[in-house]
Amino acid sequence: MKAGTPRLLRGINDRAALDLLLEHGPLSRSRLGDLTGLSKPTMSQLLARLEDAGLVIASGNTRGGPGPRAQLYAVNPDAAHVAALDVTPARILAAVADLTGRTVGEYELRTPRRPQPDAVAHVVEAMTGAATAAGLPVTALRHLAIGTPGAFDPTTRRLRYARHLPGWHDPHLLERLTDEVGIPFAVENDVNLAAVAELAAGVARGVDDFVLLWADEGLGAAIVIDGRLRGGATGGAGEVGFLPLPGTPLVRDVRRGNACAFQELAGGPQVLALARSHGVRASTPPAAVAAALGKPGPGDRMLAELAHRLALGISAMVAVVDPALVILSGGVLIAGGQRLLDLVADEVGSLSAARPRLALASIQHKPVLAGALHTALTSARDEMFDTVRQPTTQPGIPQPVTRRS
Repeated sequence: MKAGTPRLLRGINDRAALDLLLEHGPLSRSRLGDLTGLSKPTMSQLLARLEDAGLVIASGNTRGGPGPRAQLYAVNPDAAHVAALDVTPARILAAVADLTGRTVGEYELRTPRRPQPDAVAHVVEAMTGAATAAGLPVTALRHLAIGTPGAFDPTTRRLRYARHLPGWHDPHLLERLTDEVGIPFAVENDVNLAAVAELAAGVARGVDDFVLLWADEGLGAAIVIDGRLRGGATGGAGEVGFLPLPGTPLVRDVRRGNACAFQELAGGPQVLALARSHGVRASTPPAAVAAALGKPGPGDRMLAELAHRLALGISAMVAVVDPALVILSGGVLIAGGQRLLDLVADEVGSLSAARPRLALASIQHKPVLAGALHTALTSARDEMFDTVRQPTTQPGIPQPVTRRS
């Protein structure tokens, strides 16, 4: 196809109109023409073409104002559906969304520890459960995105940095998923997907360079440079639990365990131990931080020490990446709220030569699932909204690990 041909230009205009309908919701023909700069005859032809393709539907009429009511048009939500999974050792959260991004079905699959668990069977069961909750057969799903702890090495295609995720270390796991899932899928690190959610609809919108620090039972980070996630050669960029820091023990063979370095300062067990040392007792790390907020004196001292520990790791990352923004996410940091954020920011300001802005994550409800849905929707929309050429993606082929929003 030659650049500038009428067919190519039609495809560009189609995509622009569909993106505007997703961004603004139902629009009239004249309003869509104003936003795209297309003439009325061209816009009429475009809408007719998209209606015939099943991508656009009539969606009521305008209200109020002088003159007759105008027909409104919207993206057809049922043109495609996608699925997303958030995988942890204890459970899989699954969701299905329509093409507009509206979640239409959710499902939770508990995965208690058993000998030799079958990760592929769990994925299929979770997908099917979410599709059923949406009133759809699983065959109606077009794309899937999966978030897991650790990351799949793009060279070996094996999961790394997540020894605590049973059943996911089969060397042929991705091939088996291809056979059983039957649709294109992407697998991404869970913290990276939380960053995708922030980049798409959160505090990182419009920010090209940022770091998201996740603190809960474990520590992780997502690194975004020039608007793109950076996974590194083995997918391990952001595995900051291994980051050696002053005052932490060094483990010479990290393959045998990760209770060292930054994890030893601010991981979940260490947060609980720190809380106990100040007379603050709770059953989970986020609960310990929340309890400290309500306990003046000992709680204040606990939060100050935790902020110092977190700031050590953040300052080390800032010295290398020099981001414009550092986002604090995960159960521990969300529980600490603005109080802990302010304490961490003060410490980073005194430890770091660079002075990035620090902010709490704005996507606090199921952020990994939100990022996975966005990833799957991006793939589905790229495929569905390409009205110039037929989709080249075949079912059952795993897509490259997603690195963009």
